[in-house]
Amino acid sequence: MEHDATPSTQRYIAFEGVEGAGKSTVADRVAAHLEAQGHTVVRVREPGGTAVGEHIRDILLDGEHTPVPRAEAALFAAARAHLVAEKVIPALTAGSWVISDRSAYSSLAYQAAGRGLALDDIRRLNDIAIGGVWPGVVVLLHTDPAIGLSRQEVGDRIGNESDAFHRTVAEAFDALADAEPDRFTVIDASRSLERVVADVLEALGVTT
Repeated sequence: MEHDATPSTQRYIAFEGVEGAGKSTVADRVAAHLEAQGHTVVRVREPGGTAVGEHIRDILLDGEHTPVPRAEAALFAAARAHLVAEKVIPALTAGSWVISDRSAYSSLAYQAAGRGLALDDIRRLNDIAIGGVWPGVVVLLHTDPAIGLSRQEVGDRIGNESDAFHRTVAEAFDALADAEPDRFTVIDASRSLERVVADVLEALGVTT
């Protein structure tokens, strides 16, 4: 469904970082805290979150097939297009919070930097896919990629990439945060879960 007006993205919060940074766990804790305060929260993940997106997720992450880099980028963008149209925009229009495990910024780090594709091309591809609806706040959970990978019991196709690949992705996230300081909040994810969650809530201006 197409929308004529773009809603405010102030409550669209995306959690980003390398594999094993704790995005899903921290996002769930933050969402639960908001819900406990009486807010309506829509939780989403990328890739996935819709019927189409979940099928694309299987292609991208199950390891049975390896799309070429441009196809991989296009598949992520396609899944994201459905998620934003079907879940994110309706939630924001209704005044709800959207808590997302990853966002289009992951493609800038993984498909642009990690796969060696042009950053401007991947940014433009995703901007078209999501209709310009980028997260208003990006929480970058910063941790050493080697530590993050060590936390994974079973990695998916992308999680099983080389150490050099994940180091490149980590550096790309740092560069994105430096380039957009008004949008990014960088949180040291090497500390206890309670401390990380508290810092995120403080950064979001949410009372604990």
